[in-house]
Amino acid sequence: MNPVLLAVLVLSGLAAFLALLLVVAEKKLVASGPAKVTINDAEPKEVAGGESLLATLKGQDIFIPSACGGRGSCGLCKVKIHEGGGPLLPTETPHLSEQEIADNVRLSCQVKVQRDLRLTIPPQLLEIEEYPVRVESIQDVTYDTRKVRFAFREKADFSFRAGMYVQVETPIYDGLAEPVYRAYSIASPPSEQRFLDLIIRKVPRGICTTYVHELLLPGDRLKINGPYGDFYLRDTSAEAVFIAGGSGLAPFEAILADMAERKIEKRVTLFFGAVSRRDLYDQELMADFEEKVPGFRAVPALSRPAPEDSWEGETGLITEVVARSYESMEGMEGYLCGSPGMIDACIKVLTDKGIPEEKIYFDKFS
Repeated sequence: MNPVLLAVLVLSGLAAFLALLLVVAEKKLVASGPAKVTINDAEPKEVAGGESLLATLKGQDIFIPSACGGRGSCGLCKVKIHEGGGPLLPTETPHLSEQEIADNVRLSCQVKVQRDLRLTIPPQLLEIEEYPVRVESIQDVTYDTRKVRFAFREKADFSFRAGMYVQVETPIYDGLAEPVYRAYSIASPPSEQRFLDLIIRKVPRGICTTYVHELLLPGDRLKINGPYGDFYLRDTSAEAVFIAGGSGLAPFEAILADMAERKIEKRVTLFFGAVSRRDLYDQELMADFEEKVPGFRAVPALSRPAPEDSWEGETGLITEVVARSYESMEGMEGYLCGSPGMIDACIKVLTDKGIPEEKIYFDKFS
């Protein structure tokens, strides 16, 4: 046999063997038996070892926010771990500041429960509950976006601020190993106690969005937990700019409905970015808000309008449209909801125009 080929085969075999050893070692370490978790100096709870801390806490009906469902990409599932968390992982550091690292803050989705843990969880998260819901209706608002209305199956004391979000649990389907959950902004106002609306855009190979768009039917029963988040309209007289992309319109629909009901007067302009006319939705609703909310104006913009769109409105990336709409934005507030790339680009535009970062509030998709 060719010596080079032989060496390649030997190295490949060795690499495969080492990989197998790592898998076996991890399983032995992770499945190391029960552990005790102490939360906020309360009595320790005994849990089964082996899962992530995020999943373990969920099994104890403690729901930590995780917009990405535990994939380590959103950075929301932060808790302080004082003992037993093991070394900080490279997957965590991009989401943690130097001060957070010094304060023992960790991502609960990345920490495996392998030994006794002592941690601190914000008290408000311990009040988060899970709710059984039934699918009341499904409306296709575009070719790839649905508005789903969930009705509470039991009388629920579900209070939230317009702009917050919930997590939807996706049941096992098509070989999915276990239920997973994803975060979606609430599109209905807090005054509506019977149901809540979510706007869900289909993501290629997305676990939850595929289920919603291909399998979910009216009458189906699911679970949600929440509410979460600190994305809400601040009680100030400052002029505000809302910027939404895709299904990022959802929290603004809740905020505007709440403003209309409570007769809040505030100068607000909402910029809604889409690719072409077929990506726009709820424009009649925006026109209705223009009638009901004093000082409100909606500005849809298309980045690549199709010839058949006969579009006469704003064109270009939403950042370009916002930038050319204002000479200065000093004294204003910014509210953003959309993809991380869109949010980051918008923050740069708003700060360049004079809005300090502490006056820019956002909700990033992950």
